[in-house]
Amino acid sequence: MTETRTAICRFCHSFCGIKVTIENGKAVKVVGDKDNPMYFGYTCVKGRQLPRQHDNPERVLRPLQRHGDHHHPVRSDAALDAIAEKLNGLIAAHGPRSVALYTGTYTFPYPAGRAMAMAFMDAIKSPMRFTSATIDQPGKPMAMALHGRWHAGPRPFAESDVWILVGANPVISKWGGIPQYNPAKRLHDALKRGMKLVVIDPRRTETAEKAHIHLQCKPGEDPTILAGIANIILSEGLIDAEFLDGDVSGLEAFREAVAPFTPDYVARRAGVDAGQLIEAARLFAAGPSGMITAGTGPNMAPRGTLSEYLVLAINTLCGRWLRAGEKMPNPFVLIPERRGRAQAEIKPKPWGYGEQLRVRNLGDNASGLTPAALAEEILLEGEGQVKALLCVGSNPMGAWPDQLRTYEALKTLELLATIDIKMSATAKMADFVLPPRLGFEAPAITMSNENAWFYGSATGYPEPYAQYQPQLVEPPEGSDLLEEWEVFYGLGQRMGLQLRINGQDVDMVRKPTTDELFEMMCRGSRIPLSEVKKYPHGHIFDDPSILVLPKEEDWEETLDIGHEEMMGELAAVFAEPITEHAGYSAQRFSHRLVSRRMNDVYNSSGRDIPALTRNHSYNPAFMNPGDLAALGLNAGDVVRISSGHGSILGVVEEAEDVRPGVISMAHAFGDAPRFDDQLFFIGSNTGRLTNTTEDYDRRTGMPRMSAIPVNVTPASLEQAAQ
Repeated sequence: MTETRTAICRFCHSFCGIKVTIENGKAVKVVGDKDNPMYFGYTCVKGRQLPRQHDNPERVLRPLQRHGDHHHPVRSDAALDAIAEKLNGLIAAHGPRSVALYTGTYTFPYPAGRAMAMAFMDAIKSPMRFTSATIDQPGKPMAMALHGRWHAGPRPFAESDVWILVGANPVISKWGGIPQYNPAKRLHDALKRGMKLVVIDPRRTETAEKAHIHLQCKPGEDPTILAGIANIILSEGLIDAEFLDGDVSGLEAFREAVAPFTPDYVARRAGVDAGQLIEAARLFAAGPSGMITAGTGPNMAPRGTLSEYLVLAINTLCGRWLRAGEKMPNPFVLIPERRGRAQAEIKPKPWGYGEQLRVRNLGDNASGLTPAALAEEILLEGEGQVKALLCVGSNPMGAWPDQLRTYEALKTLELLATIDIKMSATAKMADFVLPPRLGFEAPAITMSNENAWFYGSATGYPEPYAQYQPQLVEPPEGSDLLEEWEVFYGLGQRMGLQLRINGQDVDMVRKPTTDELFEMMCRGSRIPLSEVKKYPHGHIFDDPSILVLPKEEDWEETLDIGHEEMMGELAAVFAEPITEHAGYSAQRFSHRLVSRRMNDVYNSSGRDIPALTRNHSYNPAFMNPGDLAALGLNAGDVVRISSGHGSILGVVEEAEDVRPGVISMAHAFGDAPRFDDQLFFIGSNTGRLTNTTEDYDRRTGMPRMSAIPVNVTPASLEQAAQ
């Protein structure tokens, strides 16, 4: 029996609308859904491999418990019994703070799991909650807390005349500026109607190839370039004076702070052409509509908060925010209706509140608690020490900075439990591995991409779109799988807890269905979930009558482009030496290593699917051909890449799109040190090059994870054992 069903792709955060061919109860083929009004039939190579993800021979199908160096199958109810008993004991002996939660990228497509995990942490009263968002983009919410957020939001990409992307390659990453819902088509359509594109990136990426201006800069100089663009706009009077007069503070402080960043200075320091810099600034200011947005790279590079702050400040200089009477592009669907006002929101406290960590004077902040300090919290003995870590949709051994410190920390835990579909580097160390149902085996909704508006312009759906997917297939025969939310619900039951979701008590006696949880999560939504279910291809629930409201009478809150904290950091940037080498000071390095996305993998996911590893299952060290020749290297050679903190082996690959003096490598590869000799199969973990206790943002705890100064020397695979 064969049938075709509509579905939501959950391989990554984009949630593409797809069609699934099901034969005899098993998914066998995925294509894009041409009738989907948000994605227009798009799906990527990863999404088309969803059937292989579901039936992968390496998929974990039954819970595992570690005994010594080996894992053995255990029933899910027995695993939950043992985990609950251990947690109760730890909480009784050491308090709720001894239990930490880390939710990774794969919690995003499964919102009921994250909601139940947070409800569980609320119930045990543990504040120790960490997310992957504080690894790759903490600068965004922190910058918004300092600058302020415009309540109505930005004008949509579809109406823009110009766009600047900083360290973002949305065509591949599906993030960073162009709406990630068929971004190639959206960019093509925008360029066709005349939009001008500027890309600032040390690589000539797939997106940069489409740009009118590409500033192929030295990595780590995003604040320098952005300050230079702001200086040109101010010097030439290309500002929106009316908007600045009524809704913005700090203009003169900002003008003074960026004044030293002249075109010649920026060109000398960042390695870009001064004429192109001026042209880019004028092009953006001429607009009259369009934004600057930054990707993951600038957030992982030095001074990510400052980069994001300057992005917001330049958008504000040119008045690129929605005004009263304009149509609200997305008033939401599955969350409460948003009627924006043409005014600045009241700014939240950026840091210095909530839970205080025991290390480096870090604590809760606008971006959340930082996983970059969690390994230290685990290792530091004494009151408040983390004894148990629950991981959901995550792989700390692959993702966290300073991997060797992470490795030592995870080994000391009294309980490490992870929800994972395979034996990842973290799962291999876990006391319990709890395999979840995958995308076709459980219902789905697109709510998470409505909540993504929190991260600023060009994130979240550009229009009020939503889709629901029912369960399409049964889990594999003989498996013992739980949805993520069922794990925390089961623990809550066993520990006698009352869990609450969206202000409502969860029935702890009669286990709810996933759809019932969705209804709880969608309480108060603009459009009822029952209505969304009527549209199997997804639907845009537009309402042209929802307009931006005027500013409230006597409203005094402003957008702050001259925040003292940021102006001081900008002065510190200008005081830094200009180096001709790849280091940031007198210590010499030959290259700067930058992060990147690859089209056929998604962090730790996809590397066990043959169709996605045809080119390689490792993360190549992409280098400019001239650099390879200077070092006497050929593609496929092994090199040692050394930072001031650590070193890794890498496999070089020639890439003309990479600027000389730069190495481009994907993160979240590699494994524990004993597997280093499997370089050509598992790749290298760039997190080993990062020191979490030096060169970090003192507000967010974010260390330098991109634009890392390194030296490159020829090596051999035999050195992996040394």
